Amino acid sequence: MVEPLRVACIGMGWWSDVLADAIKRSSKLKIVACFTRSEQKRAAFAAKYGCQAAASYQAILEDAGVEAIVNTTPNDVHLETTRQAAAAGKHVFLDKPIANSVSDGRKITDACRQAGVVLALGYQRRRESHFRWIKRQIDAGTFGKLVNAEANISRDRLGQFDLTSWRYTAAGMPGGVMLQIGIHYVDVLHYLLGPIKAVSGQSVRLVLPGDNPDVASLILEHENGALSTLNASYASAGEYYLMNIYGKTATAYYDMHHGLSWLKQGDKQPVGVPCAKNDTFVEELEEFAAAARGGAPPEVGGDYATTSLAVIRAGIISAREGRRVEVAEILAKD
Repeated sequence: MVEPLRVACIGMGWWSDVLADAIKRSSKLKIVACFTRSEQKRAAFAAKYGCQAAASYQAILEDAGVEAIVNTTPNDVHLETTRQAAAAGKHVFLDKPIANSVSDGRKITDACRQAGVVLALGYQRRRESHFRWIKRQIDAGTFGKLVNAEANISRDRLGQFDLTSWRYTAAGMPGGVMLQIGIHYVDVLHYLLGPIKAVSGQSVRLVLPGDNPDVASLILEHENGALSTLNASYASAGEYYLMNIYGKTATAYYDMHHGLSWLKQGDKQPVGVPCAKNDTFVEELEEFAAAARGGAPPEVGGDYATTSLAVIRAGIISAREGRRVEVAEILAKD
């Protein structure tokens, strides 16, 4: 029996607990240590998950018993924390986005590659069973030529908004809601329709306080000629997810309240597709553990995550400058 991958969690916040809870649901990983600058937070995390609260990040890096880092630190310290982990020979599972800039994303990817450690990014939405089903049908040719898609990812953050959190500031999360949650559906649109070559975007702040957009919209041009639209909001009445994929010979309709259905050319009514709920967090973490043990590389690595970030960066610049922005422009200079 393969021993579980021994991981240390760094950056204690609500998302660290989401991933730690998933690790507890798996037999393939084990939390052995944690660190964050707040002594109180790391003590609480250590007590909750039965691990050692390290006195410093350096202590974790020097601990031979730690094989990998689960990194949920703020975006702007992803580079330094990951570079140090790679130099210490620790594999890294890094929450998306890879960084706030393409140049940092590249440096993170290069550091892990040169050190020979695994880098995996947390893009769990593409793993949801309904999107896996759509992908299989697309790959089988059932949809014919892909022509269009529309997506919405919305939440209500009013009353839950913390202006002291880096997640809600322009400095900590440039692009606001689109970088924070919209990037997940940018990934799904890329996964299903193929790479994105250009972006036209708009963003506004309508409801929430602060200096960051709470509503944003993108028009995405895919390399295969298809167009897709993505709306993201923190100023909605409640949580909502929608993803409709249009092909010449079939269309798939998904929303969080009604699940997945599809319509083949010539049919009068869409037909429901039963999809069992899967544990996407456990899946991506176990894939990371297998890669760290010498298995296949993670589905989402540093190169892809950097390109995914470039799409969002193109949307930010498009909204600011009022022009269509090619992703290649961002990859060349950001």
